[in-house]
Amino acid sequence: MADERIRRQIAFLAAQLMYERLESEYFTAKRKAAKQLGVEYRYRPGDLPSNAEIRDQIQATARMREGPKRLDVLREMRLEALRMMRKLARFRPRLIGSVWTGHVRKGSDIDLHVFSDSLSPVTDALDEHGLAHDVEQKRIVKYGEERVFTHVHLDDRFPFELTVYPEDKVHYVFKSSITGKAIERASIAELEAFLKAEKPDVDLDSEIERVEDHVDRFELYRLLLRPLEGVKQSPKHHPEGDALYHSLQVFELAREERGYDEEFLLAALLHDVGKAIDPADHVAAALQALEGTITPRTETLIALHMDALAYVQGTLGARARLRLERSEEFDDVMLLRELDTRGRVPGADVCELEEALEFVRELALENEE
Repeated sequence: MADERIRRQIAFLAAQLMYERLESEYFTAKRKAAKQLGVEYRYRPGDLPSNAEIRDQIQATARMREGPKRLDVLREMRLEALRMMRKLARFRPRLIGSVWTGHVRKGSDIDLHVFSDSLSPVTDALDEHGLAHDVEQKRIVKYGEERVFTHVHLDDRFPFELTVYPEDKVHYVFKSSITGKAIERASIAELEAFLKAEKPDVDLDSEIERVEDHVDRFELYRLLLRPLEGVKQSPKHHPEGDALYHSLQVFELAREERGYDEEFLLAALLHDVGKAIDPADHVAAALQALEGTITPRTETLIALHMDALAYVQGTLGARARLRLERSEEFDDVMLLRELDTRGRVPGADVCELEEALEFVRELALENEE
């Protein structure tokens, strides 16, 4: 594979796969890209573009697709990193990865190294701050040697991945799988100095306070939707199964019908969140839980979706019927009702909850531009 043009094409395609989060491993992305270009024969790893070449392509893709706002997002992620590092200061955290180097792509984690001889003090600290987390033990075999890495995943405003190392590794020189050189990393003091130098006239503590006070509505949506997985419904009316599976079916149907309509998509995804709060009046419970995080139009769609069912069944009272028919959102309410009824298919293909939220989040960002 001596053709430099093909090498560049592989780097470009591999970067697209990784930017779109279709692949997370460099080598797998390279092989898939090579296959797309018809390079089927066996080749040496050295013939493929390097990890650094692909990382540069990811950076170029991010600049092209995200424009100037990318730098604003990068600073926000660094501020979030600093906020978290301050909370975990006793574990001498270090910021590593793309948020520190600037090679951020869509959906990037904020990667931190933390140092503790036991996992429990780290998870206890997260619990103290009310931060929901999952622990993953990852086994990797490299050069015939198996190593176990402990990762702690957080779903905050931005996703975090904390890797826990023993305390005596705090000064260890970690090598990058991309460049083979020492990993670039920053302590709390180094990150603070960098952020202050970047914007000398801005008070860093005030920025951190702003970040601390920020409420991520999509995190709230996730927290309200996840319990629906445990809400089992009547097989007669909902043969598809639990309420989360139903909600994701309705979302998928809404995405087909109105993939551009953020408010309608949120109504489709969130219309049943109240079932995990108060099954006796799930509409009122949903509206109370979502207050202040959805638009009046989305609120109306959710508020009227059960009236629309009674309307179709012919059991809605005269006043309520007139109110529904006079609503500016009548057509959309009835469309949501149709999708709600259609979204009850056992075994239907649906996306993951995180994918649904990410889709609407991206749409919201586009609408802000």
